[in-house]
Amino acid sequence: MGQKRIAWAITGAGHGLEECIDVLLNHEHVDIFLSRAAEEVLGMYNMDARISVPKIRIYQETKYSAPQVIQLFAGTYSVLVVAPATSNSVAKFVAGISDTLITNLLAQAGKSRVPAVVYPTDVVPAVESVGPKGKPIKVYPRPIDLENTAKLKTFPGVTVVGDLKELEAALAQFA
Repeated sequence: MGQKRIAWAITGAGHGLEECIDVLLNHEHVDIFLSRAAEEVLGMYNMDARISVPKIRIYQETKYSAPQVIQLFAGTYSVLVVAPATSNSVAKFVAGISDTLITNLLAQAGKSRVPAVVYPTDVVPAVESVGPKGKPIKVYPRPIDLENTAKLKTFPGVTVVGDLKELEAALAQFA
């Protein structure tokens, strides 16, 4: 088998989306997994064309059973990256709910012992972000969102990063 790939999951988060796409485009062997919400948000932020490049395989959420996750068990991937990760996805990860492509990916990465790197949108009590129309907005994560991020940090095999520098450093270990 050739070079192992990076499985990169994108959720419906706008915060950090462009920066995460910049990071993933710097890697050669990447497959992108899009939640339904990610497809919507990529369009809202005019980012969908940026990831449509020949070197990247894109998987969309089409079936409830998420058959794409079997590739984790096949040894195709060196790491699963979920970046950016919404508070909804993080809450589902923490609760053990795997009812979407992205939540299934994290669950199956754990079961197949593929390391995961998660970059949640909610890591600090207040953050400046850019809205879909390019205007700056202030976001104040709820206490439950920050608690879920803290709980996710305790999961075996999961590295939670708080910024792009940490994301790059974590990726350097696996890519």
